[in-house]
Amino acid sequence: MSNENNIDTPTSASPVPISLPIHPARRGKHKIFIGMAPGVGKTYRMLEEARALKEEGIDVVIGLLETHGRKETAEMAEGLEIIPRQKIVRGNLTLTEMDTKAILARSPQLVLIDELAHTNVPGSLHEKRYQDVEMILQNGIDVYSTMNIQHLESLNDLVARITGIRVRERVPDRILDEADEVVVVDVTPETLQERLLEGKIYAPEKIQQALHNFFQRRNLIALRELALRKIADNVEEEARELGASGNNLNGEACNIHERVLVCVSTYPNSLQLLRRGARLANYMNAPLFALFVADPDRFLTKEESLHIDMCEKLCKELGGTFIRVTSSNIAKAIAEVAVQYRITQIIIGESQRSRWQILLKGSLTQKLVRLLKNVDLHIIATDKKRE
Repeated sequence: MSNENNIDTPTSASPVPISLPIHPARRGKHKIFIGMAPGVGKTYRMLEEARALKEEGIDVVIGLLETHGRKETAEMAEGLEIIPRQKIVRGNLTLTEMDTKAILARSPQLVLIDELAHTNVPGSLHEKRYQDVEMILQNGIDVYSTMNIQHLESLNDLVARITGIRVRERVPDRILDEADEVVVVDVTPETLQERLLEGKIYAPEKIQQALHNFFQRRNLIALRELALRKIADNVEEEARELGASGNNLNGEACNIHERVLVCVSTYPNSLQLLRRGARLANYMNAPLFALFVADPDRFLTKEESLHIDMCEKLCKELGGTFIRVTSSNIAKAIAEVAVQYRITQIIIGESQRSRWQILLKGSLTQKLVRLLKNVDLHIIATDKKRE
C-alpha cells in the first residue's frame, strides 16, 4: 500500500533498462493538482475534471489511483477505464505498480496518475513515478497528476523544520516548473482537521496520532502558506517572462508579492531611510533591497565611502540585499533595478536640491514616475543638513 505522506519508503534499486518507442512529434501536457497535505481533495478534484472531459468525448484512463479507502474518491472514479497494474515479484511477495508500458500501448489522450512523488518498487521501469510520467508525456499523452507541497525537493529542509518529519519521497522542482498547469487544491486547516476527525482521511486508529503530529494546526497553516506562495511565485515568474520586452522600463508583468527598495546616497539620512524601509518590508512580509547608484564621474571621499559601507552593513543586518550599480543617470538606474528585482515599493529621501535646480533639471521623483509603472513611491522627509 502506498502512504500519501511516504515518510518511510526505502530507496529502490536502479531502474531496469528497457527500450520503448518514443514519438516526440508532440509532447503531452502536464497538469498537477497540488495541496498542503493529504486529504485536501487533490485526487477527487482530478477525477472530477477527468469525468467532465470524458463526457466531452476525451479518451481518459486511470493509470494509477490511490483512494486510501475514501468512499467519495472511489465513487468519483466509477465509469473511468483503469489500466491494470503490473505485478512485480520480490522474494515471497508480489507487489504491484503502475504499468507504464501498458499505458503507452493503450495510448489514451489523457491519463490520470496519483501520487507523483512515489518511489516505485525495485524491478519497475523507473525508480520514481515522476520519471514514468515524463516518459508518458514524451509519447504525446497528456497527464493529470497529484502531489503534496512537502514532497517538493527545494522545500524539504523547511518542511522538516516545520513538521519535525523528514519526507523521503521527493519531486525535483523542475517537474513543477515545467508543468503546463498547476492547480492548488486548498482548504482551511480547520476544515482539514474536521475531515480527519470524520474519518475521511485516515482510519480511526490513526486519527489522534495524526492530529498530534503532522496534522497540528500550526503545521497545516505553515504548509498551506508554502503551497500558496510556491504557486504564486511560479505564476509571477511566468507573467514576468510573458511581459518582458527588451529594455522596457514599464514592465507589464504583475508582481504578486511586495518587494521594497530603499535608495541610499551619501547623505546621512540614508540610515533613517533604511530603517523605515525595513519596517515597511516587515509589515508587508516582503524582501528588502537597498540600492546605491555611484556616479562614474565622481569619486567618493573617505567619509562618504565609510557611510555607504555602513548602509550596506545595516541593510544586511536588517536581512536585506544591498545592490551597487554605476550610472550617470540615477533615475534610469533605479528604474532598471526595480524592473530586474520586481520591486513594488520604492523609498527615497526628500530632494536635497534647491527649487531652482528642480525647475531646471526636474526631480528624481518626477523622473521615476515617468519611468516606472505599478510601483509605489515613498518620499521620506528628513533633515537636509549633511555631516
